[in-house]
Amino acid sequence: MSIIHKSTVSKYFEDFSIGDKYVIPSRTQTSAIFSMFQAASGDNDPIHYDKEFCKQRGHPEMLAHGLQVLIQTAAGAGTFPSEVRDSLLGLIEVSGKMLKPVYREDTLYPELVVSRLISQNTTGVIEMKALINNQNHVLVFEGYHKYLIKKKVNDN
Repeated sequence: MSIIHKSTVSKYFEDFSIGDKYVIPSRTQTSAIFSMFQAASGDNDPIHYDKEFCKQRGHPEMLAHGLQVLIQTAAGAGTFPSEVRDSLLGLIEVSGKMLKPVYREDTLYPELVVSRLISQNTTGVIEMKALINNQNHVLVFEGYHKYLIKKKVNDN
């Protein structure tokens, strides 16, 4: 039995505009996500898994690792990859700032917004602003992703 991928016409560099928005599904930072991130990263700092340790340091709950927050902006969780299936050459840069703490059971609402288009000879760089708000509409993360995308082949 084969898997059938949704067929869409791939977008190329020229098909993007400043302001194009990609909303990524929300995700609550559960104990399971904390545990999986701890296991995958090897980060054993008790600030991320010991509630009493956190309380002694003024935090109401376990504090999410900054990289655990950043990965919530993964474009693959949204529709972007299916739109660039034939034109994406790769993710070339990621940066970001943790603006506010994220705690266990916070729900995060990530989005990517095309903020800059850098044309090159046969490719272009799409820079996307990465934003994450929590359930209280507080901006907790802000950063950038840069993707290298093919331009359309001109047969002239």
